[in-house]
Amino acid sequence: MTRFEADTTRERRKLFADAVSAHRDRGSAFLTIEAERLDDLDGEGPGPWIQFADQTFNMDVTEDELDRLKTLLSEFPEFRIDQLESPEEAEGTNVRITARSDANRLAGFADRVFQAVYGRDEAYRAWVTAV
Repeated sequence: MTRFEADTTRERRKLFADAVSAHRDRGSAFLTIEAERLDDLDGEGPGPWIQFADQTFNMDVTEDELDRLKTLLSEFPEFRIDQLESPEEAEGTNVRITARSDANRLAGFADRVFQAVYGRDEAYRAWVTAV
């Protein structure tokens, strides 16, 4: 991979698909995608992130974000929530979603998560920070 950031839907989805392919080709432990941090959405914390490994997406969400994620999953019937974990000391829920699909479908899902779940607009900037 030579590109690691993008800020249009087409470029982000190509970047994410390339990252999934590179992750699979390299046999790496996981890949991580991060979205630009926005003060009005993220408060003082970091921006949202998604990890992918072994046909599983992993992400942290608030209660409202979890509701939006469940709604989004209706557009991706081949994906399913496998695990929800909400430790008492954490403010949110860690979600693991089984996602057996091709790189382009996985990339489309990741892009939609940042917009529909995490509230990013169409021009948000994202980075692949680990492959």
